[in-house]
Amino acid sequence: MNKITQMLNLQQELNDATNGSDWENGITKNGKLINWKRCAYLECAELIESYPWKHWKNIDSLPDYNNIKIEVVDIWHFIMSQALTEYKLNDLGDINTLTINIETIKNFYKFKKNITKTTKNYYEQIEVVENLIARLFDNSKIELLIEAFINVAIQSELNLDTLYNLYVGKNILNKFRQDNGYKDGSYIKIWDNKEDNVVMQNILDSEHDITPTKLYNRLKEFYPKS
Repeated sequence: MNKITQMLNLQQELNDATNGSDWENGITKNGKLINWKRCAYLECAELIESYPWKHWKNIDSLPDYNNIKIEVVDIWHFIMSQALTEYKLNDLGDINTLTINIETIKNFYKFKKNITKTTKNYYEQIEVVENLIARLFDNSKIELLIEAFINVAIQSELNLDTLYNLYVGKNILNKFRQDNGYKDGSYIKIWDNKEDNVVMQNILDSEHDITPTKLYNRLKEFYPKS
């Protein structure tokens, strides 16, 4: 199982289900305009808020790395969606071609290695996030945008394996929510006194390299019956 291909396929399926089959043309089935880059830079702003950058507030606080990792995963949803859009509209190839091109990005080899502690202080880390934002605005090739994202992921102490696990968890939980009444408000978010995302994370922690289908079925097992 190629993890990049798996994530791209899952993102395609989620976008198809949520936005309609022609979402790459920039409009949802409900007539809402889609701007993946806006989605990404707003998530980047939320990531920066996880650092104690404000010189006038909570000056002795530490970065919230647990939340930083979640924000990185959210950004990845939108970066992949932008890549899928560009590849389809510009006839650049299918998901397998996109996977190959991602795997040849110059910092991808480092992304596949074991996690290492970042040596950057958090002001330097913020600059790396801001470089990703700059890439969103300068119309760089999608591969350069993904390269900038990988730099953010690596300094956030994520590698391909951990990004995959967190992404699959969030993706499948989102799908499970949609399938069980999230839009009409009937979905139950608290399961046996735990939020659904906590239950999902516990499953991931105990079952490494779980497949998306198995994770979905495990969520069904835990979901309250009434």
